[in-house]
Amino acid sequence: MKKWKKIAIIVSVVAVLAIVVVVSIKQANKDVVTVQTGKVAKQDLVSLVTASGEIKPKTYTNVLGEGFGKITDIVVKEGDKVRRGDVLMRLENTQPTADVEAQRATQNSAESALKSAEAGHRSAQAELAQRRADFERAKFDWDRAQQLYKEQLISKQEFDARKAAFESASAAIDVSSARVEQTRAELERARSQLNQTGAVLDRVKDQLRKTTYTASIDGVVTYIAVRVGENVVMGIQNSPGSYLMTIADMSVVTAEVRVDETDVVNVKRGQQCEVTIDAFPGKTFKAHVTEVGTQAVLRTSGLATVQTTSGMQEAKDFKVIIQLENPPEVVRPGLSATAKVRTAERNAAVAIPLQALAVRTRKDLEEAEKEASKKGASTGVTLAAAKSEPGKDPAKEEIQGVFVLRDKKAVFVPVKTGITGVTDIEVLEGVKEGEEIVTGSYRALRSLRSGARVKVDNATVKKEEA
Repeated sequence: MKKWKKIAIIVSVVAVLAIVVVVSIKQANKDVVTVQTGKVAKQDLVSLVTASGEIKPKTYTNVLGEGFGKITDIVVKEGDKVRRGDVLMRLENTQPTADVEAQRATQNSAESALKSAEAGHRSAQAELAQRRADFERAKFDWDRAQQLYKEQLISKQEFDARKAAFESASAAIDVSSARVEQTRAELERARSQLNQTGAVLDRVKDQLRKTTYTASIDGVVTYIAVRVGENVVMGIQNSPGSYLMTIADMSVVTAEVRVDETDVVNVKRGQQCEVTIDAFPGKTFKAHVTEVGTQAVLRTSGLATVQTTSGMQEAKDFKVIIQLENPPEVVRPGLSATAKVRTAERNAAVAIPLQALAVRTRKDLEEAEKEASKKGASTGVTLAAAKSEPGKDPAKEEIQGVFVLRDKKAVFVPVKTGITGVTDIEVLEGVKEGEEIVTGSYRALRSLRSGARVKVDNATVKKEEA
């Protein structure tokens, strides 16, 4: 046989053997899924709720217009520290001052009228007392005259004179009593007039007071919305000219953040936080939760749910107030801030990476077990740990678990989870420390079936970590 024929035969045989080997390898790896794995390990977990908002003082006041007038003087500037009672600004006060002076004169006149009425009333009372004394004397003379007349000791003329004197004294009492009542009425009218003028004086004084604005709290003037010469109008919210300035007490600084409705149930008063302020990069400030809102706020409009009649479902947040324990001295209201609230902590908790969690329906797991049984094998999954809810459709009943590596197979194991950390989640039941579980890839985990054969390839993960 020629040499080239031998070479051709050898090459053909090698090619056939190579094809057989390749087909055998492909057939062997037909149902093998390449995955990345990791170990179940103990670690310290901290569950955080992150929310954004802005810096706000705990106590602040918006100075609103209390009357009408033109601004003549603004005493303070933005950034000035003021104490309660300090003058902030003044309005034109010519008319209110004149009204006060006029009303004071009216009140003085009313006070004089009251004093005159009191004197007249006292005079009428004294006159009544005198008339009563005269009546008592006339009555005594009349009684004695009656007795003497019976005994024929006085004349008829004298008897009639004493009778007339008695009746005159009685009539004088009635006149004096009426006079007392008249002066009493005049006195009450004078008092009412004085009270009325006093009330009007208080009103015009209040109008005059409203031309001078003073600080109602100790704090810092953080914003002035008006200028000298502009007109102030009555305090109507969001109306031009009614909002004048803001005073904030920066001794207690808070961050008002909005927490998603799915996280707010875990936020409680007193929980520790870390706050970062965009204006102070690289710095973290310790804080704690002081207030958790109970009314949902629409994320798009910022209105409370009770303030809207819209029937549309949209994302909602809850207001949470966080007090900074060591705020910077130059912090200003309105600065953007982000808070991380520590809602739970676990030391030495059995944990797995978040991406290792998978969800399968009960129907999928049962079908995978049936297919494995037909081939004389088993997926190894134990559904007894995940009790079925009575009357629930197996196709819709979702079971949470992880894929554990057993005999080169990925076995779905239902787990019960605890708190969630940044990248890991606590496992309370289902797996133990040291077990190897499937952690990726996402594509593989999404379609991986329980009992499937797998091939571990962690080289990609190690390369990415490096």
